[in-house]
Amino acid sequence: MKAFHHPDEARHSPRFFLTRGTLRPNFEIPARAASLRAGLDGLGIVPEATKPATREELLTLNTPDYLDFLEQAAAQWAELPGAGAEIVANIHPTPEMLAQMARAPGHVISRAGMHMADTACPIGPGTWEASIGAAGCALAAADAVAKGGVAYALCRPPGHHAYASRAGGHCYINNSALAAQRLRDSGAARVAVLDIDSHHGNGTQGIFWEREDVLTVSIHGDPTRYYPWYVGFAEETGTANLNLPQPFGTGDEGWLAALDTAIAAIRRFRPDALVVPLGFDASEFEPLAALKVTQEGFARAGAAIGALRLPTVLCQEGGYNVDLLGTLLQRFLTGFGEA
Repeated sequence: MKAFHHPDEARHSPRFFLTRGTLRPNFEIPARAASLRAGLDGLGIVPEATKPATREELLTLNTPDYLDFLEQAAAQWAELPGAGAEIVANIHPTPEMLAQMARAPGHVISRAGMHMADTACPIGPGTWEASIGAAGCALAAADAVAKGGVAYALCRPPGHHAYASRAGGHCYINNSALAAQRLRDSGAARVAVLDIDSHHGNGTQGIFWEREDVLTVSIHGDPTRYYPWYVGFAEETGTANLNLPQPFGTGDEGWLAALDTAIAAIRRFRPDALVVPLGFDASEFEPLAALKVTQEGFARAGAAIGALRLPTVLCQEGGYNVDLLGTLLQRFLTGFGEA
């Protein structure tokens, strides 16, 4: 199995995380990637360093104004009197504003509000470089898989909460969506995206909402109590979309039963290739745990997904227990049959 990484991931080291009115250290830290690399090393898998995604490649899904913002915002923010070290939007356009032709006139504060969904995606001096490096990993993995087989993209920062023109939930560029689009552009007539991160893949759903060539399936904690709060419910049905929200505390058996439902839907869709947004934050030992999946559960999930025998891109998403991440990756890949 080929694996890909980009060293610029370490340039993104966010400090800020606001949850329930409390400032906390951010969970999405460079040590996550170090743990995942250690997991790969334990399996004898050496990830290849790849090039960052180009603007032309990013424009297959992202809007030009959003890419301009991500690239320019940190420098503009640093010039503000009294600015903090990271960009965190202090106002967002409300539905009423948007209904009345709201626009971002160019100031970095208004642009931040327009292009950032929440306070969980702070932008610092190295965020742009890390984000295009992560996107490059996903594209390199998709290029490898277009020729058959399986590839793993060690994407950091993750991506599945990012829309075409908006960051959110630790995510800036939607790596998994880029991989799916790359597979389409490389000849796959139909691509399925199976998201097993504990949070709904809202950005991916949004990007492909009206597409019939990409099926998006997400298994995640019930959004009535969990990020992203407003979407991820079972009744949401895009052109090709399936949400399987799980009650808080769901463990292996319930989670794997939902995975069986997801795999059945994928088989009916008959895709030519598969993208798996591979989050490990469904683990029972997560710092903000909603689900209770064990190491063995992830191994069984790997085996079930591997049994599809599809060309597969595995894009790293969440999972914030640094001490456990590498082990969970090992268990999943061993179950998948790629170790």
